[in-house]
Amino acid sequence: MSDRSAEELDGIIIRELESSDSLEELTELLHRSYKQLADMGLRYVATYQDVKTTQERISQGIAFVAVVDGKLVGTIVFTRPEHTNLPKGKPIAGAGKLNQLGVEPSLQGKGIGKRLFVCAEEYARGQGVKALILDTAEDATHLIKWYERMGYRFEEYVQWEVTNYRSVVLVKYL
Repeated sequence: MSDRSAEELDGIIIRELESSDSLEELTELLHRSYKQLADMGLRYVATYQDVKTTQERISQGIAFVAVVDGKLVGTIVFTRPEHTNLPKGKPIAGAGKLNQLGVEPSLQGKGIGKRLFVCAEEYARGQGVKALILDTAEDATHLIKWYERMGYRFEEYVQWEVTNYRSVVLVKYL
């Protein structure tokens, strides 16, 4: 996040997850954030993951959070390149991964997700990451279009064992 540990915009603070932040609160935020997708019948891990899974995913990289009045309202996880690989396609040297993007449902559409993305991308660039990958359900066309507007392009399809849908893998070269 450049040389700042936190950035405040319009009362929304974007910062790294701190040890004092509640992983229970973060996990519940993910459940709420992904509820619309669950209601579409899509079984994203974030719709049902427990606190242990939240911690495991964060441990492979770094989590950024959006905070308003001391409450977690958004999150994204940057996964380091050594924990990132494309499922079946060609490896992309130095690629990191973005995942676990979630924003409080009542605040979606207000730019918080974009701010989290920009923060994670800046951090990745600063770490020498050459590309970022992400994936989402093929049926989540609204998300695919949003990611494309953020500069991500189709790379491949994959069927994860833990989901009930085919995923679209997207890549952005930094």
